[in-house]
Amino acid sequence: MAMSGGIDSSVSAILLKEQGYDIIGATFRTFDNITESCIAREKGCCSIDSIMEAKHLAEQLGFEHHILDVRKKFRETVIKNFIDEYLQSRTPNPCVICNPVIKWGLLFDMANELGCDYLATGHYARIGNQNERYFLQRGKDTAKDQSYFLWKIPQNLLSRTLFPLGHLTKMEVREIAAQHGFIKLSQKKESEEICFIPNNDYRSFLIDEVPNINELHKPGNFVSTDGRILGTHNGLYNYTIGQRKGLGIALGEPAYVVALRKDTNEVVLGNKNDLMSNSLYVSDINMMKYPSVSNNMEVTCRIRYRNKGALAHLFTEDNRIRVDFAAPVESVTPGQSAVFYEGDDLIGGGIISG
Repeated sequence: MAMSGGIDSSVSAILLKEQGYDIIGATFRTFDNITESCIAREKGCCSIDSIMEAKHLAEQLGFEHHILDVRKKFRETVIKNFIDEYLQSRTPNPCVICNPVIKWGLLFDMANELGCDYLATGHYARIGNQNERYFLQRGKDTAKDQSYFLWKIPQNLLSRTLFPLGHLTKMEVREIAAQHGFIKLSQKKESEEICFIPNNDYRSFLIDEVPNINELHKPGNFVSTDGRILGTHNGLYNYTIGQRKGLGIALGEPAYVVALRKDTNEVVLGNKNDLMSNSLYVSDINMMKYPSVSNNMEVTCRIRYRNKGALAHLFTEDNRIRVDFAAPVESVTPGQSAVFYEGDDLIGGGIISG
């Protein structure tokens, strides 16, 4: 049982215990961050307090608990990818990398060593099984559904995964915690920020991690969509597609970042209509419900976590998938994930390449 010390993984452990499973708890130590702001937000993966809370809950419920020091692997994979993507003027999603590499990677190694049949987590998602294939399904609580972040989990590991909260709402989870006497836990706040970014300030994090970033990403030109120079930007890493605030330039009307041109060191600004796209390409694909994409397959495509999804058709082109939308979508962002659904069933996904 992957335990963060938070309410979701804790209630998952409670439910599995009641269902008769023999449980071994495991909590990651992913990186060192002892800033007051980090601890104050009670983030599971950066607070020693949260690690100890997970251990204490395991003791109360009467099962074994381990603390895994994965700082080296986490830095070499999740944090390195995060930095590399921004240096390539792309906007990464670290959770998408962390899940298959750390949670369904290192944890399954441990599960196998200990002779465990399953890995359980507190994610709000469900698992379907059809035609000898396992696939994710949206969680019952659509506001908390986390299937979008899990599309890279391979078939062989998904078949041994349990999501105890998949059929529950967040309110129901809080009620379960309270009913079992964990009142403080039932009221615990949560954060959806990137776990290793203090104060949610990724720019300061990059400056700290890459001392020469201002040499790698030097100031350049803001340009309009028709090529006119509008002003000077502070380095490409400071900007993301769709950004409107904090540009440091006044044009007399709202301006949005519509493209980052690494080759020419330009930030392209335009209006809201310039953010609209009719299609995109994805690479690094993982299929779930079906082994492959059939041309003109109709899906609902989500291009970010809080995105409800848009009707689209899929086409295979070499090692990529082209996604054609029925109506234009806003702020297609290279580096983010495009995830395909058929109703509540997750068909597959990939990284947006353009």
